[in-house]
Amino acid sequence: MTFDTKTIAVQGGSLPVQLRNGDPEVPTLIFLHYWGGSHRTWGPVIGELNWIGPVATYDHRGWGQSRGLPGPYGIDQLTDDLERIVTELGARHYVLVGHSMGGKVVQLFAARRPAGLTGVVLIAPAPAHPTISEPEQQGLSHAYDSENTITEALTHVLTHHPLPHDLHTQVITDSLAADPPARSAWPLHSIAQDITATVPSIEVPVLILAGEYDQVDSPATLLEHLLPYLPTAEFEILPGTGHLSPLEIPAALATRLRKFLGE
Repeated sequence: MTFDTKTIAVQGGSLPVQLRNGDPEVPTLIFLHYWGGSHRTWGPVIGELNWIGPVATYDHRGWGQSRGLPGPYGIDQLTDDLERIVTELGARHYVLVGHSMGGKVVQLFAARRPAGLTGVVLIAPAPAHPTISEPEQQGLSHAYDSENTITEALTHVLTHHPLPHDLHTQVITDSLAADPPARSAWPLHSIAQDITATVPSIEVPVLILAGEYDQVDSPATLLEHLLPYLPTAEFEILPGTGHLSPLEIPAALATRLRKFLGE
């Protein structure tokens, strides 16, 4: 099945959502990408998942297809964008799947206890209790300055195994495809936003998946700085992957998603 583009009105303009129709009796899956990613990040996982229900994914405000949307670009605005998307899709029941930055947005949205939300999957999510120092924030803000810096990040930080050439190229393209204020909003502001007072309100089942070799949000970090704030969560380590598990091990990730969705 192919994806169509559904344009949704959000604050300051319109945001394109990639939507694949499916059985309306099956929960809609909505995927949110990491800082530097795009809706394309989820292509390998969606292809392996073979989900018969509707599937939606999109580029965050200021990234990729959503460039040109005005700020603010912090996670509170990204959460409001997600709320608009969920409302306009009109899904009676849905599951949110968030990766890294997208995982922090999902945490904030799920804490609003929206109608129809039946589950949450957090893949290498940014923790509710931030652990990054100000010097680290400044350094991170330059990670996507150029093709060379992105390649360095991919090689030494983001992945455990090299990506295939086409995915390596995709990551570079996506990481460069942002309005500068949107690119800097995460490392300089949102990554350090403490949401520990908010996320315990989440009531639906939550699955946290941590990459065994993740250098960005390690299993130890998530066990200490996220899991204690999510009373409905279960935690699992994904073997053999770094931070970019949707691109590194899409088949294994899809298998774990199917199990959670079946439960």
